[in-house]
Amino acid sequence: MSRVGIKERRILRGRGKGNSVMGAAAVQKLLEKTNTPPSEIDMVLCCTVTPDMPFPATANIICDKTDIKNAWGYDINAGCSGFVFAYSTVDSFIRSGRVKKAILVAGEKMSSIVNYKDRATCPLFGDAAVAMLIEPSPDSGLGLLDYQNHVDGVGRKYLYQKAGGSSYPPTEMTIKRREHFIHQEGQQVFKYAVTNMADVAETIMRRNNLSHDDVDYLIPHQANLRIIEATGNRLGLSPDKVLINIERYGNTSAVSIPLVLWESEKNFKKGDSIIFAAFGAGFTWGAMYYKWAY
Repeated sequence: MSRVGIKERRILRGRGKGNSVMGAAAVQKLLEKTNTPPSEIDMVLCCTVTPDMPFPATANIICDKTDIKNAWGYDINAGCSGFVFAYSTVDSFIRSGRVKKAILVAGEKMSSIVNYKDRATCPLFGDAAVAMLIEPSPDSGLGLLDYQNHVDGVGRKYLYQKAGGSSYPPTEMTIKRREHFIHQEGQQVFKYAVTNMADVAETIMRRNNLSHDDVDYLIPHQANLRIIEATGNRLGLSPDKVLINIERYGNTSAVSIPLVLWESEKNFKKGDSIIFAAFGAGFTWGAMYYKWAY
């Protein structure tokens, strides 16, 4: 708790229960909450690094489990930046006019790739899924207003899962060497995460003429309490503006930002200026400027 700020995590248990179990449940609740028939959904995007299987896409499986028949979609793998990458992608389809109603699912079963003999990583990660319905806004001054995303391949040396892909297919030896789990060099990830998350958030704020007084909330990726606090400090934001729930869920990778949104939505008011900032394996990172629309 003193080092990473985590008290609790959620773990999906049960043989054969993959990421889509949580994702489909989230989508079903979303459709009921918004009174949306499955037939009206045009697109389903799922951001995840823990798909049910290499193929078909988890988005495909979720559509089947929720009776969504008129949509197309796919999975996006951008590590812990998956949400901002996927939301940016959906935004482009919405603005093109090709998609009217899209569902973005952020889902991770991180427990499936955690080595519980590695004390450097096993306390960090939890399982979760969140689903969002995304539609065009009738007010151009509300909703998603701006974003910027980046990748830098240097990160592939510091945060990765070695085996299971085409370079190192599963074998008896990869299993014995425990190469199907997360490998992370914490100091390198910390250094890059704080610098890049703060820099890209500053870029978004500057581009939209936002001072720290104009920002109502920062929702950073919930990787580590020290990273979150350092990012908030770099942006000059008071602690009450930095939303945190890592103590209850741990690092849920691509799910962490929308999980904070879901938990905090009752506290937002129409017109609130919110900055999302994320950093993930690869490295990937990005930020978004969103004005609460309800």
